[in-house]
Amino acid sequence: MQPIATPPVKQTGNNKGQTFAFILITSLFFLWGFAHNLDPILIPHLKKSFTLSTVQATLVDSAVFAAYFIMAIPAGVLMKKFGYKTGIITGLLTFALGSFLFVPAANTQSYTFFLIALFIIACGLATLETAANPYATALGDPETGTFRLNLAQSFNGLAAALAPIAGARIILTKGYTDGQLNAMTEGARKLALAAEASSVKMPYIILGTILVIIALAFSFTKLPKIQQTEEHPTSQSIFHAFKHKHLSWGVVAQFFYVGAQVSVFSLFILYATKSASITEVKAADYLGVCGAAFLIGRISGTVLMKFIKPNVLLAIYAIINVALCAVAITGHGMITVYNAIGICFFMSIMFPTIFALGIKGLGGDTEFGSSLIIMSIVGGAIIPRFFGMISDATGNIQNGYIVPLVCFVVIAVFGLSGYKIISKTDVETAIDPGNLG
Repeated sequence: MQPIATPPVKQTGNNKGQTFAFILITSLFFLWGFAHNLDPILIPHLKKSFTLSTVQATLVDSAVFAAYFIMAIPAGVLMKKFGYKTGIITGLLTFALGSFLFVPAANTQSYTFFLIALFIIACGLATLETAANPYATALGDPETGTFRLNLAQSFNGLAAALAPIAGARIILTKGYTDGQLNAMTEGARKLALAAEASSVKMPYIILGTILVIIALAFSFTKLPKIQQTEEHPTSQSIFHAFKHKHLSWGVVAQFFYVGAQVSVFSLFILYATKSASITEVKAADYLGVCGAAFLIGRISGTVLMKFIKPNVLLAIYAIINVALCAVAITGHGMITVYNAIGICFFMSIMFPTIFALGIKGLGGDTEFGSSLIIMSIVGGAIIPRFFGMISDATGNIQNGYIVPLVCFVVIAVFGLSGYKIISKTDVETAIDPGNLG
């Protein structure tokens, strides 16, 4: 197990308080995992309801992950000024607001309104992730930071297993088949599709209510404070964080990783229904299996990190996924579904491992470094659109897997060499003529 480089900190509160705080923080990982893994259900649902192309349907991901790029720095500034607790409560309430906006979005039958609601949800998620990821790593012994973050992220994997199965039965099963829609008059078809779009209201009302309750719980809970020591004062500029070469690499690797993950998960139902000729609900069940594989992979990967260096395990998993993406492009039938499940298993450790390696040794630059890596989640808004464009241009969604294949190559390079801690200041010092001979 490699030590995570969290900022040298002093913590207030006893171990019991830290344990309870970690349980609360872990619940957040489940909540945003559940929200994200409803998106693969929304994409085919809204695609049919609004008669969209694959590229247009990926605007769901664009709306969600663009928010991470926009909100990451403001969220970091918010926490630097008011603390992690304020950031978490703000994120939960913003998340809840976006969930409640699904009601007017469905009532007005506007795809744009749905995208706005998803964007606001994601602003809340970005704030939560900017707070929770570094807080989880710093809430305890720095030597076990990577392990602790992977453990918390395991509940994100649990949500990935449950959300598609639950969402499919609440949303997809209430729709009409293509045959039924084609048999309707144009007016009846519009009414039917409008009714389909409205089926998303209740799940998001329930979700928003739960979020408000959890925000109240956080407001009445005393969380241990994580403070910088005088040895590593807080950085005053986000640009200062870029002196760390491994952070820059981490930002790039996370950009491509999130793009790959979103491409695989969000487009899985569209992919499986074409490559294996199964129904949407059946595909959603297999997406739940993907989530379970993701969870198992994260738990087993967390254990393996006690024996294998995190960067080495990251590189191995990325190389395996390069091979699996090749099969996703060329395979046929159910083998493509099982192959995608394998990709999800080997993706499992990537986000927290890249995050932990990227912020390692940043000291006072940790908050800004965390914001930069969270900003790189914008890859989920950009990369799936290339997946969609290739799929639409070639008429075969399987060809889109060339996109995550390239992403995993970049991640492998980060695991092999990009993770190494070399700041630009160190390089400048090493090449200073005054240091020669």
